[in-house]
Amino acid sequence: MLLVSGVSGYRGGMVGGRSEVSDVKTNKQVQELGRFSVKEFNRHRSLYWNGGGVGKLMFSEVVEAQKQVVSGLKYYLNIVATTQNGEKSMFDSVVVVRPGLRVTELLTFEPSAKLMVGK
Repeated sequence: MLLVSGVSGYRGGMVGGRSEVSDVKTNKQVQELGRFSVKEFNRHRSLYWNGGGVGKLMFSEVVEAQKQVVSGLKYYLNIVATTQNGEKSMFDSVVVVRPGLRVTELLTFEPSAKLMVGK
């Protein structure tokens, strides 16, 4: 006999798999999470690949996002930010949001392997 069971997570979503976030550029929550990611990177640059030599970053926009139901929501963001020398670069960020605990935590922030289109 085979028993298949799903574990229900935050807001009724299934725990586990990632899903694309639609309308990323107009999704206020996702854009705020991108802004939060850059702000946290700037505050704690030395913790992230030694700051990558880019200095402080200025948030531009989140261009792509996925979310995953965990104990809250985990967001995988592709962020465009401007470096101190004016160059736009793409970064990957992972943020966990636990609304019940009022916690938002930046897990990773690093240069993206994706190429920017229309740079």
